[in-house]
Amino acid sequence: MKQGETAAGGSADGAPELFDLLSELHLMDFESQHLLRHIHERDRPLANYLKVVNKRIDLLGQALAQSLLRDIGPARQVVLSEGGVGFSNPQPLDTGSHLAIRMVLMPQALGLLLRAVVVHSRPREDGQFDIGTEFEELTDAQRQLLARHILQKQAQQRRLARERSSPAP
Repeated sequence: MKQGETAAGGSADGAPELFDLLSELHLMDFESQHLLRHIHERDRPLANYLKVVNKRIDLLGQALAQSLLRDIGPARQVVLSEGGVGFSNPQPLDTGSHLAIRMVLMPQALGLLLRAVVVHSRPREDGQFDIGTEFEELTDAQRQLLARHILQKQAQQRRLARERSSPAP
């Protein structure tokens, strides 16, 4: 993620264009779910076929995401909410700066390009900076995809906590 980076910004390796494609695949999948439910009510064989085609597209998207992850770099720990994202950064960012944040949310390899504004940039003892941002102009689909990802991560954390606290047989 770069300060001032735009969705139209290109590079020689084509990573931004591939990222935009991955993001569009997920948004289209999300937006078409209600159509698939309607088709399922009227024509189950067709709906089952479309689910298989969708699964194939998902597999291609995951392969694309793996390629992008090599270009984007190592995973970063972040604090994610529907309202914004917090992360550590080696340099401070100016409060009020606008960012274009490209993120791939795992394990579903969900690619999102989100606009954000820096709300704080605080030095830490280790020389890094805690950066806090607020998302700007989220579409309803982007907000719902973020919410779904957050809920899935929370459920996964609760399952892991239960497994750790229950004694092994």
